Amino acid sequence: MSNRPAVVMPGENLLPSDADVDALVRAEHGDPFAILGPHADGDGLVIRAYLPNALGVEVLDRSGANALGSMEQGQVPGFFVTRLLHPQPYLLRIRWAGGEQITEDPYSFGPQLGEIDMHLFSEGNHREIGRVFGSQVVEVDGVAGVRFAVWAPNARRVSVVGDFNGWDGRRHPMRLRFPSGVWELFIPRLQPGDAYKYEILGPQGVLPLKADPVALATEHPPGTASVVARPLEYQWRDADWLQRRKALQAYDAPMSIYELHAGSWQRADDDRLYDWHELAERLIPYVVEMGFTHIELMPIMEHPFGGSWGYQPLSQFAPSARYGTAHDFATFVDACHQAGIGVILDWVPAHFPTDAHGLGDFDGTSLYEYDHPFEGFHQDWDTYIYNLGRTEVHGFMLASALHWLREFHVDALRVDAVASMLYRDYSRKDGEWIPNRHGGRENLEAIDFLRHLNDVVASETPGALVIAEESTAFPGVSKPTSEGGLGFSYKWNMGWMHDTLKYIQEDPVHRRYHHDKMTFGMIYAYSEYFVLPISHDEVVHGKGSLIDKMPGDRWQKFANLRAYLSFMWTHPGKKLLFMGSEFGQWREWNHDRELDWFLLEEPDHRGAQHLVRDLNRLYRTEPALHQLDSDPRGFQWLIGDDRGNSVLAWLRRDAEGRPLLVIGNFTPVVREGYRVGVPQEGRWQEIFNSDAQCYGGSNVGNGGGILAEGTPAHGEQYSLQLTLPPLGVVILRPLG
Repeated sequence: MSNRPAVVMPGENLLPSDADVDALVRAEHGDPFAILGPHADGDGLVIRAYLPNALGVEVLDRSGANALGSMEQGQVPGFFVTRLLHPQPYLLRIRWAGGEQITEDPYSFGPQLGEIDMHLFSEGNHREIGRVFGSQVVEVDGVAGVRFAVWAPNARRVSVVGDFNGWDGRRHPMRLRFPSGVWELFIPRLQPGDAYKYEILGPQGVLPLKADPVALATEHPPGTASVVARPLEYQWRDADWLQRRKALQAYDAPMSIYELHAGSWQRADDDRLYDWHELAERLIPYVVEMGFTHIELMPIMEHPFGGSWGYQPLSQFAPSARYGTAHDFATFVDACHQAGIGVILDWVPAHFPTDAHGLGDFDGTSLYEYDHPFEGFHQDWDTYIYNLGRTEVHGFMLASALHWLREFHVDALRVDAVASMLYRDYSRKDGEWIPNRHGGRENLEAIDFLRHLNDVVASETPGALVIAEESTAFPGVSKPTSEGGLGFSYKWNMGWMHDTLKYIQEDPVHRRYHHDKMTFGMIYAYSEYFVLPISHDEVVHGKGSLIDKMPGDRWQKFANLRAYLSFMWTHPGKKLLFMGSEFGQWREWNHDRELDWFLLEEPDHRGAQHLVRDLNRLYRTEPALHQLDSDPRGFQWLIGDDRGNSVLAWLRRDAEGRPLLVIGNFTPVVREGYRVGVPQEGRWQEIFNSDAQCYGGSNVGNGGGILAEGTPAHGEQYSLQLTLPPLGVVILRPLG
C-alpha cells in the first residue's frame, strides 16, 4: 500500500480569487457552488468550505471512521481549502467553540430540482408545489436531510438561515437555477422541526428575513419562522366518504353548513385554544347532533395576526400551529368524514398582509403583488393584492388550493372576497384604479385565474366544491366555464342575506312597507347555484348578534329568530349559519373568547337550538326542501302579496311533485281562519311549528293537522283554514 497522504497542502492554484472570497465574506456571491464544495483538479479533488467562526475542519471518508486530513485556512478566517489526491465521497468534521459537528458538505450535491419541475413552475402549471418547493425532508445519494427551494428571481443571493447555522446568511447560500429564478440547496442531516427563514440580498440590499412561501409548517405565533415539516404520511380511513361525496354535495342534496372559528367555538378551562384532537372530540358530536351536513372553518392557514380571523394568511400551504400539526389537522378531517360531516375551508387568494417577513417585496421587488399601489394595495384591508397575471403567482395559488383538497381531503374551498378580485375599481374612487388592457374595470387576470382554478379542481379532485363569496351582479359566477361562466360550484347569496336581514330587523308594524325584501330573492333564485349565508360578517363590528338584531321584547326577539331561521331553511338554496346563532348568543362574536355556552341553561336559548336541530332534520329527510333547490319546479308562491298581514305562503316540491306547504306570519298577532290554497284534498299534517312550546313558543297551531276543504283559493282547487301563530312559521304535509 502507498504511504502517500490522502491530501496535499493548498497552493495558490487551489485558492479562488480574492474577489470571490471577498464576495463570500460579504454574503454577496451569487454562485457559491462555483467556489465551494468539491472541484475536480486533474486526478485529484479540491474541496473548499466557508464556515465563519469555525476553529478548524477535517476531511473524513464517507464512513466517518478515517481522517483524510485537515483543511487549511485560505485568504480569510473561516475559509478552508484542501486537495484530495483521489476523488471520493467525504464528510467534514468541524470544530466550533461549542463542540464538534460531522456532516456531509452541502456543496458536494448537484442540482436538486428536475427540469420538468422548473418548466411547470415557470409556466404556472406545477400542481404539486407543496411537495417540491419549500423545505422537503428527502434522501439524496443515501444521505438524509432537507432540500430547500424558493422562487426569488430578482435576488442577488439567497441563503437558508436557522438555529442550525446561527442565523448566519454566510453559511448556506443557495444555488440559482437559471432561468426560472428558483434558488435551491440540500442541507444534510437537518431534521423535521428545525426552524428556518430565507436571508435575501435584493437589488437594493439585504431584506428582512423572509418566511418560506411554501412552508408546510410554521412556528407558533407570535413566532414567524417556517418549520421543516415531517412528511404527511397519514393513513386515511375515509374512502367510503370520498366515494359518496359527489352525491352528498350535489345540487339536489341537502347542504347545511355550520360556520365556525376554530379558536373561539369552545376553549379549555384555562382559556387555552383547543388543538385539533380536542376540537374533534367536542365539535363533531355537536355538529352531528345538530344535524348539520358540513362545517366551514374560517381560514386555518397560518396567519400572523389572530385579529384577522385568518383572512390575512401568509402561509398558503401550512395549517396554523395554533391548533397543532398538519397530521393533527388530517386526523380532524378524517374524523369528520367518518362521522358523515363534510369540511369546507375558507381560502384567501385575493390579498395578503404586509408583514415584513411575508410575501411583500419578497426578493426586493414586487414579486407576488402588483407593483403599482392602484393595482397592488387594498386600502380597505391594508393588504397587498396578488398579481395573478404573473404565471408563477397564478401557479402558486392554484397549487395552494389543490394542496388543501388533495393532501387533507378537504371537501370544498370557500373563496373569500371574490368581488374584490373581479373588479379593478373595487372600493376605489375615480383616478385611483388602472383600467384593464381593453380600458374596462374587470380584472382579466383574476377572472382567468378563477376559471382555471375551477376547471382544475373539477378535473383533479372530483366531487370537491369551490364556493364564491361574491356580492355583485357579475354574471355566471356558478355557470360552467365552457358556457362563459366562472365555474364556481355555488355562490353566496349576499343579496338575499342583506334583504331578509333588513326586513326582520324592522318593527313588525312597519314590515308591510318592506314586504318585497322577503320575496325579491325568488326573482333571481335560479340565476346561480346559491348558498344562503348568515355568516360571521353579520355578527361583528357593531352589527349585533343575530338574536340582538330582532325587534321587540325578549319573547318577540326569540320568536323572530325562530321564524327567520325557519324561513331560511324552507327557502331554496343551501344553508350556512355562523356558530352561536343557533342558540341565540346575545353578544357579538369575539375571536378572543369562546361562545356563551352557559346561555343554554335558559329555556329560550335551548329552544332556539332545538329548533335549528329539528330544521336540519326536516331539511335532510324531506326531499321537497332540497331536491329541486335549483329548479323552478321546486317552488311555487301561493301568497306572496299579503303585505297587510305580513304573511307569506309557498309550496316546496320534490322531484316527484309531492308538496310541502310553508306559511310564515311575521307579525306578533295570531291569525285565525287564515285561508291558504293547496293542491291536494284530504288531511294535511302539521309537521313543524316554530311557535311550538318545545322551542320556547306560545304553542299556537293547528292541533297537529287540518282537513283540506273544497274551496278554491290562490289558484288551487282546495284550501286550508289555518291558525297562524304569532311571529311563526308552520310546515304542513299532505297525508297519503
